[in-house]
Amino acid sequence: MTKKNKRVISRKTKNTIELTLMYLVIAVMAVIIFYPLVWAFGMSLNPSSNLYGASIIPENWSFVHYEWLFTNPRSNYLLWYKNTLTVALSVSLIGTLITGFTAYAFSRYRFKGRTYGLYAFLLLQMFPVLMAMVALYILLNTIGLLDSLVGLIIIYVGGSIPMNAFLVKGYFDTLPQELDESAKMDGAGHFRIFFQILLPLAKPILAVVALFNFMSPFMDFILPRIVLRSPEKYTLALGLFNFVNDQFANNFTRFAAGAILIAVPIATVYLFLQKYLIGGLASGATKG
Repeated sequence: MTKKNKRVISRKTKNTIELTLMYLVIAVMAVIIFYPLVWAFGMSLNPSSNLYGASIIPENWSFVHYEWLFTNPRSNYLLWYKNTLTVALSVSLIGTLITGFTAYAFSRYRFKGRTYGLYAFLLLQMFPVLMAMVALYILLNTIGLLDSLVGLIIIYVGGSIPMNAFLVKGYFDTLPQELDESAKMDGAGHFRIFFQILLPLAKPILAVVALFNFMSPFMDFILPRIVLRSPEKYTLALGLFNFVNDQFANNFTRFAAGAILIAVPIATVYLFLQKYLIGGLASGATKG
C-alpha cells in the first residue's frame, strides 16, 4: 500500500471518527432535552396524583387532569392562562416597539450622552435581576402597582430594553444610511422613515426580540412571586407552583398537565415568526 493510499485511509478514518463523535454528542443532547418532556407528558396522562406512582408510559392513561384544569370550578388555570397571555402579549408588543425606537435613536442620531448610554446598557446586564427585586418591590408599592399585572408588565418591559436595544442597534447599524437620506429628500419625517423603511428591513431581529419577550412571562417565577399576591392575578408559573406545594399536597401529575399546555402559545408564536427567526439570529450573531 502506497503512502498516498495510507493518507487517504487515515483521512477517511479520521472523518468517520469525527462524524461518529458528533452524532454521539447530538444523541446525548437530544436525550437530555427530550427525556424530561416525554416524562412530563407521560405523567400528565397518569390518572393518579402521586409522583412515585406515575410512569413514563402509563398503563391506564387518561386525560382526567386536562379535563380538571378546564372544567373544575376550583381550578383557576384558565384565569392564570389569560393573565399570562395578557402579560406576554403586552410585553412582546410594547417591549419590541420601545426597543425599536431606542435602537433607532442610538443608531441614527448623535446626541450628548449617547456613548455613556450604550455603556449603561452593557453595565446593566452585568448585575443579576435579583439585586433589584427589593427596589422594584418598594417602587411598585409606592406607585400603587403592587399585586397588579400592569406593574408586572412595566418591569418586564423595562428589563428587556437594555440588552435588546443593544442587539437591535447593531442590526440598524448595518442598514445603509443612504436610505434615510433618500427618504428625507422626498420629505419623509423621522417616524415615517422608521415605520416605512427601517422597520420592515428589521423584521428578522425584531421577531427574535418579540419571541424572547413573549416567552419570559411564561418561564419566570421569581418576579411574579414577589409582585403578585392575589390568586386571581397569578401567572401560570406561579399558579402551577401551588399544585406541588404543601397546600395542594402531591398533585405532580396535574402540574405536568398544566406545564405541557404552556408550550402551545409559545410554539404558535414560534411557528408564526419562524421565517424571520433564522435570519434574525444569524444577523444578530454576525452583525451585532
